[in-house]
Amino acid sequence: MGLSAALWGPLGLLLSLALPPAVGAHTHRDYCVLGAGPAGLQVAAFLHHAGRDYEVFERTPAPGSFFMRYPRHRKLISINKRYTGKNNAEFNLRHDWNSLLSHDPRLVFRHYSRAYFPDAGDMVRYLRDFADRLGLHVRYNTNIVHVTLKKDWQAWNSHYFILTNQKGQVYQCSVLLVATGLSVPNLVDFPGSEYAEGYESVSVDPEDFVGQNVLILGRGNSAFETAENILGVTNFIHMLSRSRVRLSWATHYVGDLRAINNGLLDTYQLKSLDGLLESDLRDLAIVKDAKGKFHITLGFFLEETNASRSADAIPLPQDDNDNFAMRVAYDRVIRCLGWKFDFSIFNQSLRLSSGSEFSKKYPLIRASYESKGTRGLFILGTASHSVDYRKSAGGFIHGFRYTVRAVHRLLEHRHHGIPWPCTEHPTTQLTNSIIRRVNEASGLYQMFGVLADVILLKENATAFEYLEEFPMQMLAQLETLTGRTAKHGLFIINMEYGKNFSGPDKDVFFHDRSVGHTEDAWQSNFLHPVIYYYRHLPTEQEVRFRPAHWPLPRPTAIHHIVEDFLTDWTAPVGHILPLRRFLENCLDTDLRSFYAESCFLFTLTRQKLPPFCQQGYLRKQGLVYTKSLQQHGVESGLLRDYATMGQVLEDSSRQPGDQEPVNQPLGTGHLIHLDSNKEEL
Repeated sequence: MGLSAALWGPLGLLLSLALPPAVGAHTHRDYCVLGAGPAGLQVAAFLHHAGRDYEVFERTPAPGSFFMRYPRHRKLISINKRYTGKNNAEFNLRHDWNSLLSHDPRLVFRHYSRAYFPDAGDMVRYLRDFADRLGLHVRYNTNIVHVTLKKDWQAWNSHYFILTNQKGQVYQCSVLLVATGLSVPNLVDFPGSEYAEGYESVSVDPEDFVGQNVLILGRGNSAFETAENILGVTNFIHMLSRSRVRLSWATHYVGDLRAINNGLLDTYQLKSLDGLLESDLRDLAIVKDAKGKFHITLGFFLEETNASRSADAIPLPQDDNDNFAMRVAYDRVIRCLGWKFDFSIFNQSLRLSSGSEFSKKYPLIRASYESKGTRGLFILGTASHSVDYRKSAGGFIHGFRYTVRAVHRLLEHRHHGIPWPCTEHPTTQLTNSIIRRVNEASGLYQMFGVLADVILLKENATAFEYLEEFPMQMLAQLETLTGRTAKHGLFIINMEYGKNFSGPDKDVFFHDRSVGHTEDAWQSNFLHPVIYYYRHLPTEQEVRFRPAHWPLPRPTAIHHIVEDFLTDWTAPVGHILPLRRFLENCLDTDLRSFYAESCFLFTLTRQKLPPFCQQGYLRKQGLVYTKSLQQHGVESGLLRDYATMGQVLEDSSRQPGDQEPVNQPLGTGHLIHLDSNKEEL
């Protein structure tokens, strides 16, 4: 036997498996996911269920590393509503802001915490179980320190992504899914900013703040969370930021200040020494005196004096204005200015940032969550919030679990030829399909104005395809992205608030804020369904240059379902009937159901039959018109008793001695004119 043959024998095979890969060799994956937080695990669950080749890279020994440390005071502000009075799992997700999407009923967050605002440790346990029970492919203790591109025209996107970890090991990916969140603290550079302690490192023990004067820089949830923790032990807390406080109940944006953290607003307005001030931090300076106390002064004072930053040498505002608001000395200054995306590991060739102020916080992405600069690179989770910043819930678990699913569906079609999932129904089910979704769907409800349902009509509007939760701003590319066709018209179902209802300067509790009359549905203020009808798929230009404050281009027709206090759009007259009439007007048809005898009459008297008769009666699937049904119709007032009327006429014309007719057919029950909405239902 030759040497080469010996090497390739069993011993040679063992040697080849034991030896490390050659220098320059890459581990290839179709999909690489950076980060094993909620978004990373969510997309991994979809890839795993679809049987795709993927791997998740996580720098720590376990998933959910962000929640191991944050929020610092351990209470989440994502609600965990365990009871809704309903058993519908999809509906219950509307009020469960922590669960990820899976087919395992055990992986619902209410099984992990009884608290309405859970502890962050419960989220860590949940994410660990989510990864373990679904068997997700996560490579822990692997810190990706550099990402770049390698051109290859045979690759899916004409290039591969090359990832390098902390040990110099290299991985090659066809698609890169970045779910690293916002992990870099926001810093504002101004004189004395180095004296501020960061939210990420400041003590969380209230005893460390007893009897102190504290200044907090920032006005978001992290700032108020910090204040809430020490409110009862400090002399006072002052909070300083360049913008006014925005309350989530006034703006409908869950990232604004939540009620659970706003105790300082009470103590400020009820005259208990604490207070809020507005000023641009870049106009100020912090100086430290000989006793270690901190003083606030104006930045240009430093420029004018060119002196050392000693309170004795630098003019203070109170020298000229003795009632300057911040004339007191502070023992602590705490920086709580939020977070931004970590761009440091990405090569400039990926073009994730344009250098603008906003793109320094978030990567540049399209409404499909794909990078504007690099095809095949998708941003998921909190870092994808630029698509709906301050508008919807895309920066939070209860929102991005649905945007992640939308991205997965786009990838399934692009790389595996699997069209966007849909269900097909006869047109007679159109009203019911819409009503069911607006009353149950969580993705529509949470990602209002971002994800919408799409109904694609078939030829002659005899049937339709129902696509769920498509990114609205990608509507012009729907056919390319989904593999579906929109040649015969389409409906878009979106959830919207009133256009001029909310905002930091508006009273959302004004007296007549609620709209209850169907004819005023277009003026609804609270979240409510809006249906858009288009005869043709809008073009990219129409989407781009749509009217101001419109989520979509101007439609052929539009219908608002009036807001409902219970968010239960099932009222027969107030919700369902107006919707059905709108759909009938758009399709120029009658969407009601009929008895077989009525369909028979229509075939004799009408040129165009209602869809129910086309799909039911003519296929022998209509409702059988029996004597008991006729009697029920007569008793309810919907049918005239023609049989009785005919009997009266016969009795009046019958001659003495005439015999009773035998096997007389049941008289045809004609529908009478309907004078009210209730009668039409």
